[in-house]
Amino acid sequence: MDLIICVVGLLALIVEGIRCQGVYASPTVRIIHSGHACNVEEERHTERVYTIREGETLELTCLVTGHPRPQIRWTKTAGSVSDRFQDSSVFNETLHIAKILRTQGGRYYCKAENGLGSPAIKSIRVDVYYLDDPVVTVHQSIGEAKEQFYYERTVFLRCVANSNPPVRYSWHRGREVLTQGSDKGVEIYEPFFTQGETKILKLKNLRPQDYANYSCIASVRNVCGIPDRSIIFRLTNKTASPSIKLLVEDPIVVNPGQTVSLVCITTGGEPPPVLTWVSTNDSLPQRSVVKGGTLTLPAITSDEAGVYSCVASNNVGNPAKKSTTIVVRALKKGRFWITPDPYHNDDNIQIGREVKISCQVEATPPEELTFSWLKNGRALRSSERMVITQTDPDISPGTTNLDIIDLKFTDFGTYTCVAALKGGGIPEISIDVNISSTTVPPNLTVPRGKSPLVAREGDTVELECLVSGKPKPIILWSRADKEAPMPDGNMQMESYDGVLRIVNVSREMTGSYRCQTSQYNGFNVKPREAVVELIVQYPPTVEPVYMEKRQGLGRPVVMACKVLRAHPSRVLRFEWLLSNRLLHAGAFDAQRDETEYTIRNLNRDGWGEYTCNVINEAGAGKCTFQVTGKAYPPEFYYDTYNPLWQNRPRVYGFKLQWTQMNPNAVDRIVAYRLGIRQMGLQRWWEQEIPVDGPINKGELMTHNLTELIKPESYEVRLTPITRFGEGDSTIRIVTYSAPINPHLREFHCSFEEEPICMFTQDKNDDFDWTRHSAATRDTKYTPNTGPSSDRSGSKQGFYMYIETSRPRKEGDQARLVSPFFNVAPKNPYSITNPPAYCFGFFYHMYGKHIGTLNAFLKQKGQTTSEGPVWSLSGNQGNNWKQAKVSIHPTASFQVVLEGIRGSGIEGDIAIDDVTLEEGECRDPPPNLSSTSAATSSHIWLLCVTLVMTLLEGQR
Repeated sequence: MDLIICVVGLLALIVEGIRCQGVYASPTVRIIHSGHACNVEEERHTERVYTIREGETLELTCLVTGHPRPQIRWTKTAGSVSDRFQDSSVFNETLHIAKILRTQGGRYYCKAENGLGSPAIKSIRVDVYYLDDPVVTVHQSIGEAKEQFYYERTVFLRCVANSNPPVRYSWHRGREVLTQGSDKGVEIYEPFFTQGETKILKLKNLRPQDYANYSCIASVRNVCGIPDRSIIFRLTNKTASPSIKLLVEDPIVVNPGQTVSLVCITTGGEPPPVLTWVSTNDSLPQRSVVKGGTLTLPAITSDEAGVYSCVASNNVGNPAKKSTTIVVRALKKGRFWITPDPYHNDDNIQIGREVKISCQVEATPPEELTFSWLKNGRALRSSERMVITQTDPDISPGTTNLDIIDLKFTDFGTYTCVAALKGGGIPEISIDVNISSTTVPPNLTVPRGKSPLVAREGDTVELECLVSGKPKPIILWSRADKEAPMPDGNMQMESYDGVLRIVNVSREMTGSYRCQTSQYNGFNVKPREAVVELIVQYPPTVEPVYMEKRQGLGRPVVMACKVLRAHPSRVLRFEWLLSNRLLHAGAFDAQRDETEYTIRNLNRDGWGEYTCNVINEAGAGKCTFQVTGKAYPPEFYYDTYNPLWQNRPRVYGFKLQWTQMNPNAVDRIVAYRLGIRQMGLQRWWEQEIPVDGPINKGELMTHNLTELIKPESYEVRLTPITRFGEGDSTIRIVTYSAPINPHLREFHCSFEEEPICMFTQDKNDDFDWTRHSAATRDTKYTPNTGPSSDRSGSKQGFYMYIETSRPRKEGDQARLVSPFFNVAPKNPYSITNPPAYCFGFFYHMYGKHIGTLNAFLKQKGQTTSEGPVWSLSGNQGNNWKQAKVSIHPTASFQVVLEGIRGSGIEGDIAIDDVTLEEGECRDPPPNLSSTSAATSSHIWLLCVTLVMTLLEGQR
C-alpha cells in the first residue's frame, strides 16, 4: 500500500513538473475582516455590513487571486466608466484605520486589477456605532384661560442624543419610571417633526409633585457593547431661562493698540447659566482672554474689529444673547483727482475756467472724519470763488471737493487736503496737489521696440508704458485679450512708474496687456491707454520623455519622437544621437509633427541610450530611448499555498512557480539565475536553472526549493538570462506556513503567519488568544512563566498563548476555533464509519498559577460542544509536551482549544504545531525495530530518493 501511495505521489510531482500553458488569470476579490467588529452580516444581494464602535480599530483585508499578481486599491468611491477613484486611496491589501470616527463610516471598495479582463471589485459597508451623552432642554408655555383669572403653566422637557443606531429614551422622576398614562399630569410623546423614539415629556399645569429630579436615559440596547447614557435635570419653582446684561456701550470706538474689556453679567436663570463669547469673525482673536463673563482684547488691531456677543445658556428656554460692536479707528488710502472745467470739452486746465480738486480717504468710523484745506501751507476757507464741500457719505464716502471758480494766475500753488478723526489718536493724512501752468493731463505711449516683447520661458520681463503729464497718475495693468487674472492673481495690477515686472514668465502669459491711466492721483478725464504684446517662447514639449525598447538581436527597432507644443514651431530641427555620437539630423517637415529613427538590424553595438533633440530658438526638448536586449522580469505565481512536500520535522520545501513577462520580446531565455538567502543574513546562495527550448507566454515554470529551515523566511531572487546577459530580477519572500485548510492528512498549523491557518477567536469568550514569539514578547508582567521559544526551539518562531495579566481574572476563558473540516475520507473505499481522526498539538503549561487547557470537538449543527475530549490542569514544567486524542465526528466539524485563567498572573498557557491526521492516534514506538516500521521507512526513503532524482533531472 505504501509503495502505491509513493508511486501516485511520484506521478503527481512529475505531472506538476511539466510546464503548464495559460496560467494567466483575471483577478478575483474577497473581503475579510479583523479588528474589533461588533457584527458582520450579509444583506441584500450578498452585500456585507460590518459594524464597529467609534474609537475602535477598523481592519479590512482584501484577499485576491489572479496572475500576474493583481494591484490592490482601497477607496470609498466605486469604480465607474471613467474609473475615477479618490486621491486618498490605499494601495495595499489591508485597510487599517485606528480609532475610527463616525464620519469615516460608509461603503469601502476593494479593487484588484492585473491587466487581464475587467478589474474585480468588492464592497463592504462599514457602520460606525456611537452614543453621545443626552442633552435635556426645558421649555415653558403660559396661556390665559378664558373667563378665569389664573395662568396655566405647561413645561416641556426634551431629550436628545446623537447616536447610531437610533436611540431609545426613557424618563424617570426620582426613582419612578414615567410611562404614558401612568400619571394624569404627564404626557410622553414624540412631536410630528422629528424622527426616532419617544423623547418629549410634557408636564401639564405644574403641580407641587412635579418639582423633582428628572432623568433621561438614552439607550441603543447595548448594541456593540455601548452602555446606556443618562442625564439628570432638577426642576424647581425657580427654574427659569437665562437673562444677561452687558456693562458696555454699543458701539465701542477705540484706537488701535488699546486694551478693550467687555463685561457680561447674568441677571437671572436657574440653573445658573453658563456664559460664552462669540464673534462675527468665526472665532475669537488668538490673544483674547476670557475669564468668567469678561472678555479682554489686548492691544486691539483693525482686523479684530466686529460684533462680539455674550451668550448665556442653562438649557431652559432659549439662550440669552447680547451684542456690542467694537470699532477700531483707522485712516488709510489717501487719494486725489483733478477735474478740469466740466462745462467745456477740454481736458486741460485753463485760466478763466473752473477746476475741481477732489480728495478721498477710507475712515473708520466715517462719522468722525473731518477735512481741512490749505493753500501753500495756509488755512483755506470756503468763499464765492473757492467752494469747499463734503459729498454725501452714502454716494461717495470720505470725499471732499475744492471748486476753484474762474481760475486766475494767482490761484496757482500747492493745495493740501488734510484728513483727521475727531477722536484723535490717529495720525492725520495729508495730500498735496500742485496746480500750475505746467499741470497737464497725462499721455501714454509704448517705447519703440517694447512691443511685441519676446521673452523665453522662465525669464524676468518688464512691460513698459511711458506716461507723461503732471502729476503722473497711477498706471493700471490688465489683460487686453481675455478675461484672465494677472500674474499676482488679481484682475488689475498697479504701477507707479509705468513698468509691469513679471518674474519667471510662463507660456500661459503670452498675450496682450493693457496699460491705462487711473483717475486717482491724476486727472479725472477719459483714461489714456495703450497695449503691449508679450510673446513667450518655450522649448518643444515632446513625447515620450523616456521609453525602454527591448528587442532581440537581428530584429528592427523603430523609435519615434513626437512634438506636442513649441514656440516658435516653424523652425524646428532634430538630432538623433547614440550616446554622444550624431546619427542623423535635419529639419522638420511642415506637414509632420514627429521624427523617426530605425535600426534595421539590431546588433550588440546598437544597445545603448538613444536621444532625439528637437530644437527651436528657446531650447531643446529631448526624447530618450533605452535600447536593450534585457529580458523582462519573471512574475511569481502567487495563487498556490506553500506546499510541505518534505516529511521532515526541521525543514520544509517550497514549490516556486512563475511565468515570464513578454518572453518573445527579446532573445530566447536560456536559463534563470536563482538566488536565495535567509532573512536577516547577508549571504546569497546562487544556482542556475537551465531552460530547454523557447518559453511561451503564460507558460508556468516550477522549481522546488528544499532544505528550508522551519520556521525561517527566505528571500528568493529570480533573474532571466539571454545572450544579452542578465535581465530584470524579481524578488519575493517565502514564509513557512501550513496550507490553508488543505486535506486533513496534510493539516498542520504552527501559527507562523498572521492568518493563523484560518483559526478564529470565539466571540462569546472572555478574552482572546495572543500570537507571539519569544523574541518580541514582553515578559515583565509575567516573570518565570510562558515559553522561551516556540515548539521547534526558535526564538523567532510564533505560537499562541493566553496572557493572564490584569484585567484578566480567575476563571476567564479564551477559545480558539479551527476552520470547518469535511469528514469525507480521501479513500472512497474506506470502511471506517464514522471516520477517525487524530487531533494533536504541543502545549506549554509552566507557572504556579496555571489554570486549565481543554480541547473540544464541535460538529456542524450543534449549538454547543459536548464535554472536552482532552483536558489538563496545573503546572506541567518548563518544556513543550505533545497531546494527541482520537476524535470520531459524524458531520463537518471544528476543533476548539480553550484556555482558562488560574488564580494568578503566573499562568500563561501556550500551544503550537496543531495537527489533524486521518486515522486513530498511534504513538510511535521508541525505535523503529519492527518489520513493518522498517519496511515503511525503507519505502519512504526510496520514494524521497526517486523524487529528488527526478527533480534534479527536470532542472
